[in-house]
Amino acid sequence: MNDILQLKGNFEQRENSNRPGPATLLAHQCVKVDHLQSLISDLNQLQIFWENNNLLRKTLISVYYTRVVPKSNRISRLLKSDVIPNESIVGAKFKTTNKQHKHVITHYVPVSSLKTTIQDLKKAIRILNEFFNGKIDTDTFNDKTNLTKIDFSKYTYDGHTFPKTAFEQVIVDASFVESFGLNEPTDNVENQSLVTFYDTQTNLLELLKKLGIAATPNQKLNSTTVLLDEINLKILYEKAPYLVSMATEDLSKLDPYYFEESLNNQGILTIDEPKNEPTIGVIDTQFDKNVYFSKWVESTSLIDPNIPMETSDYTHGTNVVSLIVDGPTLNPALDDGLGRFRVRHYGVALARGFSSFSIIKAIQQIVLENPSIHVWNLSLGSDKEINDNFISAEASELDKIQFENDVIFIIAGTNKVNSLSSQRIGAPADSLNSIVVNSVDSQNQPAKYTRKGIVLSFFAKPDVSYYGGTPGDYMYVVDPLGMGKVTGTSFAAPWIARKVAYLIEVLGLSKELAKALIIDSAIGWKEGVDNASIALKGYGVVPQKIDDIVKSDEDEIKFLVSGVSEKYDTYNYNFPVPLVDDKYPYVAKATLVYFPKTSRNQGVDYTNTELDIKFGRINNDNKIKDIKGNNQTDSNGFVLEDDARNLFRKWDNVKHIGETLKPGTRARLSYNNPNWGMSIKTKERLNHNDGENIRFGVVITLKEITGKNRIEDFIQQASFRGWLVTRLSVENQVEVYNQADETINFD
Repeated sequence: MNDILQLKGNFEQRENSNRPGPATLLAHQCVKVDHLQSLISDLNQLQIFWENNNLLRKTLISVYYTRVVPKSNRISRLLKSDVIPNESIVGAKFKTTNKQHKHVITHYVPVSSLKTTIQDLKKAIRILNEFFNGKIDTDTFNDKTNLTKIDFSKYTYDGHTFPKTAFEQVIVDASFVESFGLNEPTDNVENQSLVTFYDTQTNLLELLKKLGIAATPNQKLNSTTVLLDEINLKILYEKAPYLVSMATEDLSKLDPYYFEESLNNQGILTIDEPKNEPTIGVIDTQFDKNVYFSKWVESTSLIDPNIPMETSDYTHGTNVVSLIVDGPTLNPALDDGLGRFRVRHYGVALARGFSSFSIIKAIQQIVLENPSIHVWNLSLGSDKEINDNFISAEASELDKIQFENDVIFIIAGTNKVNSLSSQRIGAPADSLNSIVVNSVDSQNQPAKYTRKGIVLSFFAKPDVSYYGGTPGDYMYVVDPLGMGKVTGTSFAAPWIARKVAYLIEVLGLSKELAKALIIDSAIGWKEGVDNASIALKGYGVVPQKIDDIVKSDEDEIKFLVSGVSEKYDTYNYNFPVPLVDDKYPYVAKATLVYFPKTSRNQGVDYTNTELDIKFGRINNDNKIKDIKGNNQTDSNGFVLEDDARNLFRKWDNVKHIGETLKPGTRARLSYNNPNWGMSIKTKERLNHNDGENIRFGVVITLKEITGKNRIEDFIQQASFRGWLVTRLSVENQVEVYNQADETINFD
């Protein structure tokens, strides 16, 4: 097998030189006076509502769009106030009509912006009636000579001018807007819940006090989320449901898993003293310190000592820890070649149920107090399904922690209550920055207890799958009473946590490269990865042996690159793919991973930053001919938002582009420039520069179609072009790791 290579070199950075062109209508559009009058009617009703409601300083207005819209197609003139409309957004949801998703985006704007918008629409109606017979279609609108005959100075109202650009933008905005309204929650929550309010720049506790709801600072999760009991929840929904952005019940039961005790043969198992093995953090139910491997575990319980504990409260946590510490001994058929790991365990839950609010608070503190732990296993999951329109509070907090700290969570994909039913994954398995693990059987088919992704209609969750035991082919674990046979995603996740910890702690990879390498290894060279397959298995099943992850076949050149996005385009056009008779005898694939800042208050528009990757040959126009045909950022390219999300995973923080080696695949000709290039383009959702200095990791693989090993040619040419090339040699890295942990005594 070939070693994986690490390439270190400089990525160039450049600003976005593209500037918005004139406002245009999409093909086959027609904006009519009747539609503009309908929008005015909506706004008049909203104006009356808010003028009779003094609870907030401004107004909450929801824009119902005709489709899923990219940032460039959101309103830019309608609802404009002291800030542009994109900066007044406080929430986004999907409304589904005939299986078609449509955006519903909520703004927080002053009443004056409603009045101005109504006047703008009235002016546009006058112009349409006077010059265009009450309607304007795409051909007429996009031919700008049709607007030159209009004296726009005539349409000034109350000191507000209405220039040609304003008219154009009102028409374009209206072509995407179906209606305006007051969006109220549809979530059916009745028990104690975590309630998130729209961000109205108001002190949350004071706002609740106005409604007759008494809440203390201890009930606040953050500036917009608070824990409310059933009584106060009822008051809120009776008096001001329009304030609620999202709500989820707080008390959860541990998602079900199968457990069966076997013989009490734990006593025959022995274990050496721990040395310098890497440490993995575990957050779970309690840990039994009487098990044979307890000296490998540093355990802390965060449960009130006055609460009585039962044996079942120690079972799940002890099971999970046993796999991380000594999984290969307990399950020799699943030996991954990684040996043992130490564990720092925190008991935050009981088997009988737990509070999401309390666990979130605990995890925040746990991570801050353990900066040396980079990999955390979280096999706790809710029995309830995730919501279609927002990320769970638990997952959102985990995403925030991973954005702000050098840590990664490995999370179980949760299990079905009934194997015959179809059930969506439960919190926190909707965490985007984490690696979420579902379970498969020995034939690599989804286990019957596996629950389904996708998250927010298109985010790829779970990420990968692994073996979690199935009836007749159980996973063996240790429990307080001896040995146990189990099945569940809870027992697939620890095996991935072991692999990720090895990649980060021993091989020295960044969390971006570690996650990318895990996902890339699961994808292999299979043809296509669609939402249907991702929903159950993620990108695929991770190989069992570590060598199948950190090495490549002899006909492959696999290399890792990483960098930091500082400007719009981060690029390098200097990848020396070896030529044979002026042709490239390869198929290629690339997997990109980054950890974006996220905004739960933005609902379905959850990730703040988009990194878009292109990789391929350099054509004669000195542009990248992307291996997947990605033309999203090309000057002549146009991709609908739904297609961009489905085809190129726009706004997802994992991107995989690739070709398939098929019979008859031919070598490709070289252009004038013999190199290949990579471009990472950064786009912001909220104009807050959240993507500035964001790190990324990319795994690239070139497979030689004739089976030849050309890695030495690649190393030589890459070194010649200024790349620092190192082999990811497991043996060398293990030696470095061991030496780094040695204690040096100075005389």
